[in-house]
Amino acid sequence: MVPVLLVLLLVLILFGAGFAVKLLWWIALVVLVLWLLGFLVRGTTGAGGRGRWYRW
Repeated sequence: MVPVLLVLLLVLILFGAGFAVKLLWWIALVVLVLWLLGFLVRGTTGAGGRGRWYRW
């Protein structure tokens, strides 16, 4: 009975980790798209140069 429970626990852990990694990839993709869009929509500064759309 214990080996069956260990195998089921291992399957649950691997499934959860796989889902979390896939979710993190989607989040990273969204952040990358937003970051690239920021370069396209950034405004100009008072001196005529291109400003940064972020504050840091």
